[in-house]
Amino acid sequence: MLILLVTAASALLQSGKETSYDNEINHISHSTVATKTNSIASFFEIASADEMSEDTELTVYNQNIALVKDKRNIDLRTGINLVEFVDVASGIDATSVTFEDTENPDTFVIEQNYQYDLVSSSKLLDKYLDEEIIVTDMEGITYSGKLLSHSENIVLKTNDGIVTLSEVSKIEYPDAAGLLTKPTLVWQVYSSVDGERDVLTTYLTDGINWKANYIVKINEDDTEANLDGWVTVDNKAGTTFENAKLKLVAGDINQVSQASYKIYDGYESMEVETFAGFFADLSVAEESLFDYHLYTLERTTTLNNNEVKQIALLSSDEIPVKKKYLYENEDKIKVILEINNSEENDLGTPLPKGVVRVYKSDSQGQLQFLGEDEIDHTPKDEEVEILVGNAFDITGDRRQSYYKRTGDTSEKRTFVIELKNHKEESVEINVIETFRGDWEILSSSDSFTEIDSSTIEFKVKVPADGEKKITYSVETEY
Repeated sequence: MLILLVTAASALLQSGKETSYDNEINHISHSTVATKTNSIASFFEIASADEMSEDTELTVYNQNIALVKDKRNIDLRTGINLVEFVDVASGIDATSVTFEDTENPDTFVIEQNYQYDLVSSSKLLDKYLDEEIIVTDMEGITYSGKLLSHSENIVLKTNDGIVTLSEVSKIEYPDAAGLLTKPTLVWQVYSSVDGERDVLTTYLTDGINWKANYIVKINEDDTEANLDGWVTVDNKAGTTFENAKLKLVAGDINQVSQASYKIYDGYESMEVETFAGFFADLSVAEESLFDYHLYTLERTTTLNNNEVKQIALLSSDEIPVKKKYLYENEDKIKVILEINNSEENDLGTPLPKGVVRVYKSDSQGQLQFLGEDEIDHTPKDEEVEILVGNAFDITGDRRQSYYKRTGDTSEKRTFVIELKNHKEESVEINVIETFRGDWEILSSSDSFTEIDSSTIEFKVKVPADGEKKITYSVETEY
């Protein structure tokens, strides 16, 4: 690119044009060429990019980051142009910006500035320290003078002396002092040809996040469930993305922490878009991307700034579920729902991590909330376990009935686990026991399974309105 710039400058010299570098910089305003004047500013062609087009693409990661691909039309003149690119995200990582002229590969950026000093009352006052302003007090009296301070009160130096105003109704400034109304990328762009062309700008921004939310409705006997999945996209990036192609990446990407600039304002709203059916009917396509999964909304959508949008992701009915009771660590007995993420269960697709909320209809047919849990990214053919809550009518008690030290680093212990079921039907309870060091079960009232090097599991039936005791002895060496 340096060779191109030198060649262009040489050509300008040979053509007999002025050799001042500033004089070689063009000014374009939108699609209209500005008339040159004798000011320094007139030595640039100022080009303003059009608004976002329907070719804008937004890839959102569930780590509060997004990749923006913004294609806009710009009219450039031969030489060096000053381009103002407005409506960029205020959370932009300016070091991630790439610029591509899709029609002329010789076009390139010489210099880039990210201007985010947005206009506000306090910033205008800062800019006009030691400058002339006009202030009107609450009684309508007008004062004109040099602004000396505004930290607590407005202090002016007028022709009649120093004036201090504690309350004002209006402050008038000659202009906006160069402050911006929107975050803006400003480029010096070299172009070898005149004319309009589409440029593709790509950058990373924070302030945009997405997560999955799931609704599970279980049937009367807790054996089947209807599952609906939603994508919730939260846009606090500081700009609106009109008619964007939306893609979502599920997976944990590695990032290097960096400081970024955030300018948030406005309010937060919620917009919901609903569909019916599974992925094909929902117009959401899923595919593998590296070691992650990519979900593409196969239509454009608008993400307004400070808006939460929900988009239907999946829907499947009559999925087989298994209710499991779990007792571990002398805790209450947990109620867990298990769902196999398989094609046989009308699923079999990667499930992004998110919150699962479980509901069930009461005797009057009214839906009631049972509990919620957060699941991790779940590949196909894996089990999804949802902790719904703690059982009310099933209790557990664990106590140590025998202890003996058998050496400096060894001991024998006997434990009794008493399970009581006050329900009208029998239940199966999974009991988890964990050990430290080297251990050996010496005796046990019930069979068990070794889960790993420190864990065993009992699966026992507890009769309706009855109880069950598990007794075992273990020798441990530390």
